[in-house]
Amino acid sequence: MNLSHRWKINVLVLISCGLVGHVSAGDSVIAGSLTIEPPTLHCLGLEWEIQGDDNHNAAVSVSYRKKGDAVWREALPLLRIGQEKVWRSRELLEHWTPPMFAGSIFDLDPDTEYECRLEMSDPEGVQGNTRQQRVLRTRAVPQAAAGGRLLHVYPPGYRGPRQEPSFTGLKEAYYGPGRGDWSVVRERKVQPGDIIEVHAGLYKADYSNYVDPLQTPFHGTYVLTIDGTPEQPIVIRAAGDGEVIFDGHGAYRLFDVMAADYNYFEGITVRNTDIAFYTGIKDVLGCSGLVVRNCRLEDVGIGVMNEYAGSKNFYIADNVLIGRDDTFRLNGWSNPGRYGPSPLKSYYGIKVYGQGHVICHNYVAFFHDGICVSTHGSPEEIQDHKSVAIDIYNNDIFLMVDDFIEADGGTHNIRVMRNRGFNAAHYGLSAQPVFGGPAYFIRNLVYHVPLGGALKFGGANPAGVLAYHNTFIVENNGALGGSNVHFRNNLFMGTDHPDKPILRCQTHTSYSSIDYNGYRPNRNGRPQYQWLEPADRALRNYTPGNSKGEFFLTLAEFQEATGHEQHGRELDFDIFRDLQPPDPSRPHAVYRSESMDFRLQEDAAAVDAGVRLPNINDRFSGKAPDLGAMESGAEVPVYGPRFDLMAEKRR
Repeated sequence: MNLSHRWKINVLVLISCGLVGHVSAGDSVIAGSLTIEPPTLHCLGLEWEIQGDDNHNAAVSVSYRKKGDAVWREALPLLRIGQEKVWRSRELLEHWTPPMFAGSIFDLDPDTEYECRLEMSDPEGVQGNTRQQRVLRTRAVPQAAAGGRLLHVYPPGYRGPRQEPSFTGLKEAYYGPGRGDWSVVRERKVQPGDIIEVHAGLYKADYSNYVDPLQTPFHGTYVLTIDGTPEQPIVIRAAGDGEVIFDGHGAYRLFDVMAADYNYFEGITVRNTDIAFYTGIKDVLGCSGLVVRNCRLEDVGIGVMNEYAGSKNFYIADNVLIGRDDTFRLNGWSNPGRYGPSPLKSYYGIKVYGQGHVICHNYVAFFHDGICVSTHGSPEEIQDHKSVAIDIYNNDIFLMVDDFIEADGGTHNIRVMRNRGFNAAHYGLSAQPVFGGPAYFIRNLVYHVPLGGALKFGGANPAGVLAYHNTFIVENNGALGGSNVHFRNNLFMGTDHPDKPILRCQTHTSYSSIDYNGYRPNRNGRPQYQWLEPADRALRNYTPGNSKGEFFLTLAEFQEATGHEQHGRELDFDIFRDLQPPDPSRPHAVYRSESMDFRLQEDAAAVDAGVRLPNINDRFSGKAPDLGAMESGAEVPVYGPRFDLMAEKRR
């Protein structure tokens, strides 16, 4: 064996083991290491590093099955990512996405093992291991531990019978007794696995009282610092004998849990505070394993705040979050319209960063923004500090001053699914920026966004945005400056805005794509379609203004000129069972979701007009999937809490 042949064999061995970097492969692809992201309850996220594939035609197919099943199921292919530029000049932000594949497997059962199989292919060849197979487990729904101590908390002044051991106020149970200077003497602290049951009453600190029985002198904040574990969390929950109200008495933050892992809060009401749950600050500190479930947060500026990259595995579910903004009219923060710009009374309902978070079935109303990934900046260098594997699904969001949901700051596998948003002033769903993606926007309903549009890329030029099966009762007027963006099976329903087109999108990459979507053009006599892409059809071209595209009056003209939307179609509001468009002459109006039926008529032009997307629409009922968020014959999703918290409170 000559030295040249031996060297080639050694390099291939190192490549297959993922030990060689920066090996040029040209148009062929070199398979690198596979990263498994933190699992969520219903999804698994995967990242597969590569080198080469300069012509961007490699692919990774994905299949999966429950462990022990005989039949493999097809999932969406992983998204090819690499060398897309994400930038925003104002903040001096510039990030180039690394060459890789990333993607998700959806709609899995919690706490279940799955076999997952990935196969890489490339017409020019693959060096290294072309197949990866793993057994992965989804996360379980968080539960209290069995066998822990049960500690009972009563409000100050309570005179009735007590269950023992009993404590006055939460901090006495959590840390032990101590008032004034003695509030930091912690001799009998809570232990992992303990359950603190808080009995009905008002817990309102008098933080001007040196010996306040709730042990929050001067600042009024519950600073909680004791860690539970995934198996032995510390649970703080309502005892079930009436409403438990923690009134912040105007404190800046009420529950500071930045240093407390696996603390659970269940069934309580929090009110009258700027920040209800203060959970992490960028570059400083943050917690993991936080649960906020079945709670009511009202008269708050922020519901849950987290911006720490190392935070993991939050579960924020079935809550009602009520902000302080105008409840009677829709008003944007930057528009000088009839009522003027809206001041910042409440900021956002929920904001997170980190990995493995689940935000589901919440009702969020009267904030600036609804649910957000933190606009954190360029991704962290450490893998377990990147913003990945975040699920935002089945939330009901009502009357936002700015946007419903922002994936801004996400890196890979940000999954925004089956949410309903009614009345947002500026944009529906935001991705400014996403650092490579995929950021999935799947089966969301967006209604009445008069100032901006359905999707916001803005001036941040995201990369890796996939929009599938959404129903947008608003123009797609804000999707400017994205790379590697793909649209399938959506409905873009114009509201006869006097100036806007129905579709306006700019992409910096020629491999972005748009097809199988339905449009209701605005009846304003203006051209309705624009798709701008690199003028020379190169893979990447970032020169501002050097784009191919112009406005087209009809979809047919757009199809012929660009080659896109060969299966797209125009339709009207009669495709829905009972849905009226918002009135463009009344941008401040507030519409109610209860009066709308987004399901399609049986003979609608949107029925059977879509394309199959494996693991997304496998259960379609006709010849092909329908367009929009709701498949004919499928159950209507549950938006918001899985029980009526407000009715429960009234009883």
